[in-house]
Order: sequence, then structure tokens, then C-alpha cells
Amino acid sequence: MNPRLIFSFFFSFVFVMSFAQNEQDSLKAKWKYEPNFMVGIDVLNAGIGVFAERKLFQGFVSSKISKNIHAVAEAGFEKNIYQKNGYDASVNGPFLKLGAFYMLAKDKENELNGFYAGAKAAGSFYNQEYRAVPVRGYGGSETSVAFPASSQSSYWIEATIGGRVQLFESPFYIDVNMQPRYLLFSSTQVDIKPMIVPGFGKSSAKFNVGFAWNIAYHF
Repeated sequence: MNPRLIFSFFFSFVFVMSFAQNEQDSLKAKWKYEPNFMVGIDVLNAGIGVFAERKLFQGFVSSKISKNIHAVAEAGFEKNIYQKNGYDASVNGPFLKLGAFYMLAKDKENELNGFYAGAKAAGSFYNQEYRAVPVRGYGGSETSVAFPASSQSSYWIEATIGGRVQLFESPFYIDVNMQPRYLLFSSTQVDIKPMIVPGFGKSSAKFNVGFAWNIAYHF
């Protein structure tokens, strides 16, 4: 066999394998995932709860999934009462929100600093108790009836508009946002519309707005 052909074949094979390996390494490097989580706790509502009837504890986890898009998950627990217009009700339970936001403007030196907007789908599974519900009595007189505690659920969508800024050179951030909300559906107890939904707030109207002031840590 011609030695020149053997050497040509050998070096061609080595070149092709080397090129394939470089392409594979480049692809791995391109799609390599690096942890970029941010975890935050809402200190505003937790602090207000010390002096108010509404006890709200919530936090979030976000992660950058593309150049400007971040996935976010929020979870929390709320305990509250409603005493108005003859109603006396109490609720407590957890809630969960899932969604994403888009960085509208970013700091050139730190892309986590900036303003963002996004949307989330949310749900709450909670316990409620009506100690008094106003009803019309005999002869048009006003009276009230009570109902036992029951398990209910509600679902809504919400937008989020906010911003975050790094605290000095630390891994801590301040994250402040506003959340306009629209209630989609609530289960009912004997056709009584819920007065409060954990994570949503007062639900006597379908539209509500929430606020959060978070201290966050970036991993």
C-alpha cells in the first residue's frame, strides 16, 4: 500500500476528530448552565404584620434564563380577618405564583440592577370561616348567620412592575415591585363570595394591587 495514502488518511482522520471534539467542547461551553439564583424575602409586609391584623409572609426565587428574561416563583402564607358591612370572616392559607419578567433597563456594570416588568399566574388554597354573614330576617329585619370553617381555592393573574439595586459591593439587593391583580375564579361556600383571598387581598372587587419591598441575596 502507498505510504503517502496511509499518512494522508491518518492525518485527515486526526483532523476530523479534532474538529469534531472542538465543536463538541464549544457546544458544551455555550450551553453550560451556571447557577444564577436570587432569593428574596418581603420585609415590608412582614413588618407591617406586627402591628396589623393582616399577617403576610412571602418570598421569591428568580433565575436568569436568557439575556433579559428571568423566571420567578413566589410563595407565602397569609392570615387575615374581614369585619365590615355586617360580615365577620377569617382566612388563612398558603399561595403560590409562577411567571417571568423582562429586564427593561439594566446597569452596564451589573446586569442585575435595573427595572423590569412581567406577569404571573397565581393560586391560593386556604381555610375560611364566616362567624357572621348579614341576611334579611322576618319582616325585613336584619340578622346574621354563621357558617363552619371550610377549605376553598382562588386563582388570579397579576402583572409585576419593579426594580432592583445592589447594596454596595455585597451579594445583597433591594427589590421593590408593584403587582396589579385580577381575580379569575374563586370557589364559594353556599354561594358566598370570599371577602379575602390569601396572596390576593380583599376580594370584594376582582381588581387589586399589591406591593412588596424585598431584601434579596444572589448566589
